[in-house]
Amino acid sequence: MLSVSRGSIFSAGQRSEPPPPRGASRPWVAERRGLERFHTEQPPYSLLNRGIEREVLPVAQRYGMGVMVWGPLAQEMLTGRVRRNQENTLIRAGFVKHVNDERRIDVVERFISLAEEAGMPLTHLAMAFTTAHAGVTSALAGARTMAHLDDVLAGLDVQLDDDLLDRIDEIVPPGTDVGTLDQDYMPPALQTAGLRRRRAGERAAA
Repeated sequence: MLSVSRGSIFSAGQRSEPPPPRGASRPWVAERRGLERFHTEQPPYSLLNRGIEREVLPVAQRYGMGVMVWGPLAQEMLTGRVRRNQENTLIRAGFVKHVNDERRIDVVERFISLAEEAGMPLTHLAMAFTTAHAGVTSALAGARTMAHLDDVLAGLDVQLDDDLLDRIDEIVPPGTDVGTLDQDYMPPALQTAGLRRRRAGERAAA
């Protein structure tokens, strides 16, 4: 990376929304080609979106990369403001589809019950979950108001025990996502039928 070699920057990172699967191989490619590699990764990660546990976090741990996850409150879905059979008052609800996804809302209800059973606010459960992963360096809360910030700061010392983490795994299995984010990476072959189908007349097995 020219800017690094000239001393303009000391290290580089990238934000992924979310990262495509091939993104996990970038440190390996840079190492093989003698290139400057990214030192940090910034993917989305929450109780509802655990896809990075499959490749991104293991690769980051292997190469010693810092991981600063964003969206630990799932774009406000894990604040308690989004409930089943209640009006969705989030401003983004008018233009972001995934905050109206009934599958995600159903899972949020289960996490609300789990948080109540554990004796903590849903926000504290959500934040503590993201930082419980050994591959996560920090979680970016993105608080918009002082009240939001105070709530997040109040839960800094919350630690989830193994039993509670196991309960979370039962609701959303490791490495899986509940629905997809509007920003989710969509491979070209899934968007264009012609890239995944043989031409007419060439589709017979024989």
